[in-house]
Parts: sequence; structure tokens; C-alpha cells
Amino acid sequence: MTPRDTARIGLSNASVYPESTASCFELAARLGYDGVEVMVGIDPLSTQVDAIQRLVDYHQLPVLAIHAPCLLITQRVWGTDPWEKLDRSAEAAKALGADVVVVHPPFRWQRDYARGFVEGIARLEAETGVIFAVENMYPWRAPGKGLQAYAPSWDPTEQSYAHTTLDLSHSSTAEQDCVELAATMGSTLKHVHLTDGTGSAKDEHLVPGRGTQRAADLLHGLANRDFRGHIIIEINTRRATSRSEREVDLIESLDFTRKHFVRTTDAAASRRSAFAVTSDGEVSELNS
Repeated sequence: MTPRDTARIGLSNASVYPESTASCFELAARLGYDGVEVMVGIDPLSTQVDAIQRLVDYHQLPVLAIHAPCLLITQRVWGTDPWEKLDRSAEAAKALGADVVVVHPPFRWQRDYARGFVEGIARLEAETGVIFAVENMYPWRAPGKGLQAYAPSWDPTEQSYAHTTLDLSHSSTAEQDCVELAATMGSTLKHVHLTDGTGSAKDEHLVPGRGTQRAADLLHGLANRDFRGHIIIEINTRRATSRSEREVDLIESLDFTRKHFVRTTDAAASRRSAFAVTSDGEVSELNS
């Protein structure tokens, strides 16, 4: 793995659904993203490593991460054995040059998988050399109660994972503060799903800045600590009525990330007033 000077900003193919993974590459390349995260199973093409490699070659845009098929809707993608899914995810990551596999904690009904999950993730990292970044989830909220759908926990900071993923929509649904959660994750935080939420029980995946999570503060904090992982835009654009409307959300998300992923000193310097000196020696402030 080649060291990087800074984090790279990528686009998840989930952000363009119901458009395809091919559309994700086309949009990411044209709009100026640094790469793509492939959520396996979001469409048939996403499961085909050779086809994704052709997209990489055509658009000259790397795959930054593979999101393992661990959603309810992808339970039969790449087989039904959860460990086989993770093995295949690691193989895909290595074949495509990605250094991270994003994985959710097991569902509670996956008892055998859940029982050995923490140790199994450590074993996979050691055997494959690929980072398995376990993502924060949330309790399923019903009127008057919370349902614990994940085991050993929906909160990866309660376990001894070497690497974690922070998703801001999930922290919103879990009624957590993303800045505090990032601080708790500490050096294990290697991957960010940048999005937003309003604290709703629904997993909203809003454009960052449109919800109540402190997305800007998080980005400033990550820049100040020299974060060099991936920042992936993972938003819900399913309600977009046109390609152009979807593009607006993707552009806004990228601009938001670039604007706020700066060190505090750099941000302060950019806010200083600029001045010009006339030929008569008069100093005037320039409007930004």
C-alpha cells in the first residue's frame, strides 16, 4: 500500500442508485471524485470483478474500498455463508487495488457468525493484508423500545476491532454525536461514510450539511489529526427526478467535503481579509 499525503474523497455506488455502478464511475470521474467505493450487490454489475476492472481502466479512476454484501437485501449475494462473502470481498479488494473492506456487524440471528466475529475479522486481516473496517450501525427503533438487531453490538467501539468505519447517517439514527464517536474510535477510524441525518429512526443518508450531525466539525477534526483514510460520499438520491437533480446532490456533497476538510489554521487563514494598495498608497479591503 502506497502512503498518501491526505485522505481521498470517493463516491459510493449506493449514492447513484437506482442508476448502476457504471453510472457511478462515470459521474465520479466527471464530477472530480478521487475514486469509488463499490457496494457489492447494489446492482448485478457490482458483483463482477472483471467488469469493474474495465470501468477502472476506462475512467482511470480507482476503487478505494469494497463494501461487503451484508445488507438484508444482499443476503444471497456471493453465497449465503457470511465468511465466504468476506473472503470474496477481500479477493475483490486485492484484485482491484482497494485497501479497505467495509463490513457490518452480524445480525443477531446469525448466531455462529456473530459468536466468532471479532476474532474472525482479526484473522482475515492477518491472512489477507486487507483492512476490514467494521461500520457503526444503530438499534432498530420501534415505538417505545429499541430492538438490538446486531451482535455482538451495533457499536463497534464496544469491541476490540483494529479498524472501524464511521457512518454519519447511522450515528444520527443511533442518536450519537459523530464527532464524539470519531474521538472514541480514535486511531481505529480508517474509513468515513460522509452523509447526514436528523435523528430520525429512518436511516436517512442526507447530503452532508442538510441534517443535524456535526459533519463540518468532523471534517475539520479529521484534517487536524492528519486523517489519511477514505471519505466516501454515501447519500440517498433515490428521490431525484432526473440525472441533473442527482448530480446537484453529488456536487454539493463533494464541495462540502472539500470546503471543510481543512486544518483549523488553514481555514482561519482563508477567512482573513485581502487588501490591495493603490498607486497613491491607499489601502483598501478586497471583497471575497
